[in-house]
Amino acid sequence: MVNIAKLRTLIRVPLFVVVWLTVAVAGETAMLDHNSRRNLELIAAAGRGDLPGVEKLLGEGASVRAKDGSGKTALNNAAYGNHVEVFRRLLGAESNVNEPDNVPSSPLMTAAVRGHVEIVRLALAAGADVRSINQYGGNALIPACHYGHIEVVRELLKTKIDVNHVNNLGWTALLETVILGDGGIKHLEIMRLLLEHGAKVNIADRDGVAPLEHARRRGYTEMAQLLQKSTAR
Repeated sequence: MVNIAKLRTLIRVPLFVVVWLTVAVAGETAMLDHNSRRNLELIAAAGRGDLPGVEKLLGEGASVRAKDGSGKTALNNAAYGNHVEVFRRLLGAESNVNEPDNVPSSPLMTAAVRGHVEIVRLALAAGADVRSINQYGGNALIPACHYGHIEVVRELLKTKIDVNHVNNLGWTALLETVILGDGGIKHLEIMRLLLEHGAKVNIADRDGVAPLEHARRRGYTEMAQLLQKSTAR
């Protein structure tokens, strides 16, 4: 005959284990949710430039490695908003200066695109990789030239960045300065800087058109003259 008392005991033990596991998992999930919220709050605070908020959240254990839905860390969000002191503090908290977002864009790339020169300086001082590339396969120098960010270009040219790097469109920084620039004072100065740092005037685009011909087609007289002088050397 079946011993009812023993059977009840055998049933109770697994039920107790199931209940215990359920409570444990629920507690762990709640903790993870709390940590996730705190991490997202850190990223948002960095994007607002809220240094006291960042300090508070770091003190509570928020992770500088966490990412939001766009792949941004707190450091990348601070770079995007040009929040220098927040960026500096996050570097001090051992943020990864080379971590890209989903674009992909590293903090250095983000700052170079947006012309945030002090962020660029801090990123470079922290060991930012000047070989990192964006969605177009270009290094940070190329978009900095495109947007006419002279001081960013100056800072990047102090490093070992490849001035003749070719992106996925077949353009170097020099080509992009002509093709996407406006031929004005800023882009003319950037062209001078590039040439002084070894930019090759004979690297053509995929159609075989060199910077000089692009400048002529656009009526950028001063650019064409500068390129002509460099070609003649």
